[in-house]
Amino acid sequence: MSTTTPSVPYRLEFAVEVPGTPEQVWQALATAAGMSAWFLPAELEEREGGALHFSMGPDMGSDGHVTAWEPPHRLVYQEDWAALMGQDADALSPLTSEFVVEAQSGGTCVVRVTSSGFGTGASWEAEWWDDMGASWVPQFDKLRLYLAHFVGQRATTMEAVATHSVTAEQLWSAVREELSLGAQGAPVKLRGTTGVVERIGERDALVRLMGPVPGLLQATVHAMGDAEAMAFVSAYLFAPDAADYVRREEPAWQAWLSGLALPE
Repeated sequence: MSTTTPSVPYRLEFAVEVPGTPEQVWQALATAAGMSAWFLPAELEEREGGALHFSMGPDMGSDGHVTAWEPPHRLVYQEDWAALMGQDADALSPLTSEFVVEAQSGGTCVVRVTSSGFGTGASWEAEWWDDMGASWVPQFDKLRLYLAHFVGQRATTMEAVATHSVTAEQLWSAVREELSLGAQGAPVKLRGTTGVVERIGERDALVRLMGPVPGLLQATVHAMGDAEAMAFVSAYLFAPDAADYVRREEPAWQAWLSGLALPE
């Protein structure tokens, strides 16, 4: 008895309302500077067929190309996730992302987001796409805040990451306690900066920084196994002296994250 492998790709769809004109939203979604200011450091040839690269950390990135370019309303690109995940070229279909920008009355736009791909029938896919939705949708809170407070500005990024031999729940508890992260809307002081909590999730938080350098800061914890987890802090900073701040403060953030007081 023969079996066939399903070839129907998974599909994730959602919509978000953001401030700004279609042209401002397009700049944030469809230019390298815009993507780098709220999502991942990006390189992009701004045309149909143009090359695309997202940096995901040291020696890791996602490559792709633009398949539809209709400014300021529709962008579609594909990423080669077979290469990213170390699979044969025909093992996984590309990961396709589509953004449709629709103007609304009152100076806002609705962004309709569709991500789709794979469909190999592998047992890990359902879990992967569940995780994809849980991590992808909240990214658009950063887009909303970027458009509301920093529209058109270039970001200087700061990152710190550390892995600890504890559960994800234990690591997030330590991160949240040491950063004194309260409820959404609460003011907060983070290692010499001031801000307000814009989102607090199960294992992540988003803070809008107000000083000494304005910007956005995200703290996230990911489970790496039953008793191992990774904490990640990333910031997008918008000020002429942001690069000086990062050179001075990024090592301190890294040392703090690596030296968290955790249960034995």
